[in-house]
Amino acid sequence: MSYLLTSAGYLIVASPEQADILLINTCGFIESAKREAINAILELAEYKQPKGNARFLMVAGCLAQRYAQQIRQDLPEVDAVLGTADYGRIVDAIRQMYQAALTDSIADCNWNIGAAGSIEHLKVARHPSTPGKYAYIKVAEGCSNCCAYCAIPQIRGAYKSRPIEELVAEADRLSRSGKDELILIAQDTSRYGLDLYGKRMLAALLKDICQLETVRMVRILYVYTDGLTDELIQYMSCEPKIAHYLDLPIQHAADRVLLKMNRRDSKDSLCQTISRLRSAMPDIVLRTTVLVGFPGETDKEYQQLLDFLQAIKFDHLGCFVFSPEEGTPAYSMRPRVSKKIAEQRQQDIMAMQSKISASLNQQRIGQVIPVTLESIDDSGIFYVGRSFREAPDVDPVIYVAGTTEPLVIGQTYAVRIIDAGDYDMTGVTEL
Repeated sequence: MSYLLTSAGYLIVASPEQADILLINTCGFIESAKREAINAILELAEYKQPKGNARFLMVAGCLAQRYAQQIRQDLPEVDAVLGTADYGRIVDAIRQMYQAALTDSIADCNWNIGAAGSIEHLKVARHPSTPGKYAYIKVAEGCSNCCAYCAIPQIRGAYKSRPIEELVAEADRLSRSGKDELILIAQDTSRYGLDLYGKRMLAALLKDICQLETVRMVRILYVYTDGLTDELIQYMSCEPKIAHYLDLPIQHAADRVLLKMNRRDSKDSLCQTISRLRSAMPDIVLRTTVLVGFPGETDKEYQQLLDFLQAIKFDHLGCFVFSPEEGTPAYSMRPRVSKKIAEQRQQDIMAMQSKISASLNQQRIGQVIPVTLESIDDSGIFYVGRSFREAPDVDPVIYVAGTTEPLVIGQTYAVRIIDAGDYDMTGVTEL
């Protein structure tokens, strides 16, 4: 949307006070995300005329795709809605709003949501909004896994892979523009190619991207264990441009809960996959997410999850409380776990992970590692950076003490870790 708007002559401004048009791109996955999106809509509505300067407020993304009619009924502050398939219509939608304002009518772009699952908008060149030298590449749209708790297939449609040549061209454009760490994402990255080519093609895609000279690092997020083929693991282990890092959201480790979730894993299969990964890449960093409070989760099954996480010791972990989403099989499942119990389970898991993380971080003290600097912290004392072990936004950071010579944001330095907390670490550059 940013690329289409600037190409059409619109100017992106730094603050809502300066804007003529306010655009919110939303999530609608779980209840907390929906609340956050609605609060953002109401907050930005305060910048509309007559209180503020803006003429129009637009809502795009998953919340718009899923709840277009409700937004129309309950949020009259919103002037237009664009769903997940409609990003490419942003310029036409704005023009229609202005035309409607001139004729005192309702713009046709309101509430006319396209069918979920389109990937046409992904063909448009874009202006990455990410800071630093990293950028995301979405290798597919939608999801066909149909986990019992998840509304994403409803919102975004079935899984649709993008052609390899299109993705390699995007990787080339991004890396030539200075975004030399490319992060491959999808609802299930390891499924890539199955719908388009009849077989999983993530390894083939990685090989083509890694041949680009301007690519420094490729990181893979959100993989399912059944997509971790021997070919993929072997290639990851020997290609120096691929970070030995995987985001492997397991959700649970009790077999009955996994079955009710409509996951394809079992505790044994998870153990086997993680063993394969660590055998092939002893330095691999594993991130996961788990879900507690799923309907029917017993104390014993929760303890099985806790024991599994204590045994595996993931490097990074997030824990979510089950959110009943209408239209999903889990919405009507009973018995429900009380919110109080689910939240206590979440707190206990994160407390355990804090200790695991602290112990793993202590083992890194004294190591010298390549760290790419991305910013300066608020105090102005430390640089903030990441190594291959940390993905942006979701993982901890490394604070790098300044030296007598200024360091350059975007450059990679050899950094010796000198201190480590539960999550973040501190280091100094090796001269």
